[in-house]
Amino acid sequence: MCKLCANAEIIVFLCAELAHEMSASDDPRRVHFQSPEYLVDRLDAIANLFDKDRTDVLVEAMREYIEDTADSEMFQELVATKYYDDHLDFETVKQLVGAETAQRLRLIKSDLADEPLDIAAPDDVDIYDGDATTVATDDVDDR
Repeated sequence: MCKLCANAEIIVFLCAELAHEMSASDDPRRVHFQSPEYLVDRLDAIANLFDKDRTDVLVEAMREYIEDTADSEMFQELVATKYYDDHLDFETVKQLVGAETAQRLRLIKSDLADEPLDIAAPDDVDIYDGDATTVATDDVDDR
């Protein structure tokens, strides 16, 4: 078997494994959308290459895109910001980032909503241990 065929066989096997990850509780939902014709043509060519159905390839691509997006730091920060600003509810956050991260964000949001403790800074502790250095800010070095 050539290297290209072996790699294709591995990819097909991995795709089949991923497709089987969908549990029985995942009820399929019919979705209708429009796409540029060249994308559908490429999708069909890929599906034919792997002897798969177009829907299977689309579902796999969506799953990978969603997982990659949800794992990105930028996405996580956006979800957190929208949640803290009350633009997203907890259930939506849970769907977007998972239950564990959503719970962590809920706890942080709760902490942020609490009033800060009104505690004065200690005046009997020298945090610099007498080694504080004063820096003159109006001296400009013209080198």
